[in-house]
Amino acid sequence: MSESLSRVRRGVYGISVMSELSGVGPQTLRLYERRGLLTPTRTDGGTRRYSEADLTTLRRITALVDDGVNLTGIRTILALEAENSILAARLVQLSEPADCGA
Repeated sequence: MSESLSRVRRGVYGISVMSELSGVGPQTLRLYERRGLLTPTRTDGGTRRYSEADLTTLRRITALVDDGVNLTGIRTILALEAENSILAARLVQLSEPADCGA
């Protein structure tokens, strides 16, 4: 994992800061975690730590909720979007010319 990607995924925000940044209440954040929509890292003491990637995901969840999608539908959409991103990256990788060591 590259350094910048690692930084994006490092849990740095506590639940109260995440709530303030996103406008989503702590109870809703806990609900989203129970439903598998968010997976914050945990400290050794069990404290949730949210990353920039979690904040991006939360913004997507909020947009889908605002569009009237239920949590089960959101979980499906997020999974399909993640799979699509992986496949798109793989397609780019396969499209690059092979390095023949020349």
